[in-house]
Amino acid sequence: MWIRKGERDYLKGVDSPVPTQLVSNEELLPRRQTPQQKQVEHLIGEMSDEKSKKLNMDRRKFMAGSMGLATCFLAMNKVYGQAFEVDEVESMEPAATAEKWPKDEYFIVDVQAHFTNGFAIGFRNNEFVKNMGFNLKEDADSYSFRNFVKEMFFDSDTNMVVISGVPGAERQKNAQGVTLEGRARGGGVLPSWLMSQSGRTINELSGSQRALWQGNLAPNHYWDKVANKPNKTALIEQMERELNLYKINSWKWYCHTDPGASGGGFQLDDENAAWFYEESRKRGMKTFSVHKGYSAQSRTLGHLANPKDVEKAALNNPDLTFIIYHSALEHGPTEPEFKDPKWFDPTTGDFGWHNVLMDIKKRNPNMKNVNAEVGSFFNVLVIANPIMCMHGMGKNIKYFGADHVIWGTDCLWWGSPQWAIDAFKRFQISDEMCERFGYTKITKEDKAKIFGLNAARIYGVDVKAKRNPLPEDALDKIEKMKTAYHDAGGMRSNQAYGWVRADD
Repeated sequence: MWIRKGERDYLKGVDSPVPTQLVSNEELLPRRQTPQQKQVEHLIGEMSDEKSKKLNMDRRKFMAGSMGLATCFLAMNKVYGQAFEVDEVESMEPAATAEKWPKDEYFIVDVQAHFTNGFAIGFRNNEFVKNMGFNLKEDADSYSFRNFVKEMFFDSDTNMVVISGVPGAERQKNAQGVTLEGRARGGGVLPSWLMSQSGRTINELSGSQRALWQGNLAPNHYWDKVANKPNKTALIEQMERELNLYKINSWKWYCHTDPGASGGGFQLDDENAAWFYEESRKRGMKTFSVHKGYSAQSRTLGHLANPKDVEKAALNNPDLTFIIYHSALEHGPTEPEFKDPKWFDPTTGDFGWHNVLMDIKKRNPNMKNVNAEVGSFFNVLVIANPIMCMHGMGKNIKYFGADHVIWGTDCLWWGSPQWAIDAFKRFQISDEMCERFGYTKITKEDKAKIFGLNAARIYGVDVKAKRNPLPEDALDKIEKMKTAYHDAGGMRSNQAYGWVRADD
């Protein structure tokens, strides 16, 4: 039986701004809480009780601020070793954190940010959940656009988001042949029309560029079942709609899903993808964000989430940019244990499928059009085990370079991304790991590139325009809303929205 992580924590009296176990982002089965994670959770509770009492503070208020975050990182260091740069004083004095980690130090672009079209992911409708033999109540508000704006902008230091697609094919016409518009087009969990509408709303509210958005169209989304091949007429119609009407900023592809009921998925290096590249190239769109890894939602097509097809596609299309989501980290539907060498080899630090992506770069050191994105990669590994995270981030930077690693969080699935932002600000690879595996320390310059400068380069974002403070008479409306929210006593929620096992 599964339960929402937030509900589980409430029932157990756990209040932590940093998740104390892995949750499901709907693309993996959640692993059981490990003994080390249980120890971290216990220490966070024990330390936060002690510190909040010393400060004569309500514990929830203590945990909602910078002192609570610092306490979490101190607890993790006690269990895992010095993975985070944090001083004891930060857990007792907010000014210490503000001085050491200024909020405007990094320009942060989250390239993997989600909400849903009025429902909680549709998780209970998935085949593997139905097969478990129970029904799950879903809370649509947690995944709503309203909560998305709150969590991403009010409750985190994120400067810009890329609203990231979830696979689905829009209905183009009704039975009478009339072109459908807006909600009538459907399109699943987070359709292209809704990403466009919502991104424009954010930018209009702020009076500035705070959002970009993707398009869901892929080669198998409209299929001629008689000829058993792509319906190119429908694909071109949708492509031009998404580029010209929705004004998308990149494509979001899932090779292992089949919204068009084609009977199969596709690969980045097959002929249908090649045709799509050419048609997209003609129309000026050359950025492809591709989900790789995490394939538990597809029992029959999951193998297509292996990144082996990245190599040929990137070499054959050097003018295109590929952003490989999740850094291709594999989590199989059978949920291998942490120590299973098929998933992680502690002697080499290799992860399943992630090593395939790394090997591609090792074979092609001059390949410059592939980028490793870290949504549900950095934050998953840093909670699973910070040593694993040192391997994951160490290899991404070692082989791809800090200028080709892209920040993303996969939130809202994880709630507010602020804990992940703070974790990466403080995260460091140990001297021992650098010496043994040839990793390098992650410098502030590296973190600046990863947090936002790399994405800004790819998407053509004017970084200086976002860094410069606006004059008081032209404060953008998002900042005014944020100020009013905090003046009214608003606090970041420490709730994660994913799923965990109910008996953990």
